[in-house]
Parts: sequence; C-alpha cells; structure tokens
Amino acid sequence: MSAEFWASIGVYAATAGAGVWAARSARRTPKQERRDDFIAITDQQGKAIERLEKRVQLREAEAEAEAQRIADQDEAIGWLLGRVRGLVLYIRKAGLEPPAAEPLSERAARYIHHIDT
Repeated sequence: MSAEFWASIGVYAATAGAGVWAARSARRTPKQERRDDFIAITDQQGKAIERLEKRVQLREAEAEAEAQRIADQDEAIGWLLGRVRGLVLYIRKAGLEPPAAEPLSERAARYIHHIDT
C-alpha cells in the first residue's frame, strides 16, 4: 500500500464527506417548508379576496341599476296616477260619472298611498 493509495482514499473520503455535507445543507428545513406553505396560502387568499371584491363591485353596480329602475317606475306610476285623476276630473266636468274603480290590491296599496278611492 503505497502513499498514492492512501492519498486517493483520503481524497475519496474528503469528496464523500463534502458530498454528504452538500446534500445535508441542500435539504429543505421544516421552517422553509412552512414558509413556502404560508406564501402559497397567502397567494390563494389574495386571489380569493380579489374575486370577492369583483363580485361585490358587480352586485353594487346591479343594485345601483335596480335602484334607478325602481325610481323610474315610481315616476311612471306617479305620472299615471296624475293622468287618471285628470281624466276622472274631465269626465266629471262633462257631467258624467266615471266608471267605478276596481278594488285596490294590498300589494298595490303599499305603493299607492294617496289615491281617492
């Protein structure tokens, strides 16, 4: 057994030790795994929050459009009530009696408060 043999064994041992050390240090620690899980969960939650914000904005826009539609319908009902009152007044001025009004339903009565029945 020559010196070269022992030197090569020493080099092999040093290389193997360095390889083991490199493999050990390259391994991910549990702390790193938890950190990566936290980042992934945070990203998922961020995306979910963005989706919810978009849904809320959509619902707010729909609610605003619905409120505008209801306001327009309220205006139309008011105009129709005024028109009917005008026609009834015209008929009475002509000396005639307008036809009897049909009974007002409970649902309609919730919205039509000032009608002379």
